[in-house]
Amino acid sequence: MAGPFRWKSMDDDLDDLIRRVDPDRWLSSRFVEDAATRADVIAIYAYDHELGRAPRVASNPLLGEIRLTWWREMLDETYEGRHVRHHPAAQALAAAIERRGLPREPLEAMIDARYRELDATPMNETEALDWARDTGGRAAEAAARILDPAAKADLAHAPGAVWALGRRLPDQPDLRPAFDKVLTTAKTAVRMIGVQAFPAVAHAVLAGRPNPSEFAKRWRLTLAVARGKI
Repeated sequence: MAGPFRWKSMDDDLDDLIRRVDPDRWLSSRFVEDAATRADVIAIYAYDHELGRAPRVASNPLLGEIRLTWWREMLDETYEGRHVRHHPAAQALAAAIERRGLPREPLEAMIDARYRELDATPMNETEALDWARDTGGRAAEAAARILDPAAKADLAHAPGAVWALGRRLPDQPDLRPAFDKVLTTAKTAVRMIGVQAFPAVAHAVLAGRPNPSEFAKRWRLTLAVARGKI
């Protein structure tokens, strides 16, 4: 007989993590109705979070490279059908890959993009655009594939890149022209991505806005999803 308490699962733990460290994409994932599908999208964001931590927490570039190599080896294990190392985000990502038939290339590109962050030199516009496409853009692509296998997932690159660039603007305001350029492309792309895949890109509507309130974020996301626009 079911009792009054419900033990937390690994999916719950990752959901709580993303709610704390990645609130914009967590909020956009609330528009995914199916719990199992939503958990797979959260697994992508947890993976992206772990890759983003690698350059930040490493005391030197070599240690950062070791952390990124750890995740590349995790992809090897998954795509070669071997036992996947015991780590919540790794286990969740491996399960999502298996369930959804996700290709390796976008996930590997997300690793490659993080090597640029091991260099403390500010990114120029070209570097920032490449970085944004292969971090936020590739994560959005993977999420779109999960939400709608029939969607043109590459349409998620621009809105995902907008979100990633928006997070860099406070430290690099010189990237605003690049941000505005990609935003124009993203506004067109999201109109063609389809209703089912839209939560993979909805958070782009929050990009580049200075510290909106929680209510404002939820309201803008709700309007974006209702209209299919950012």
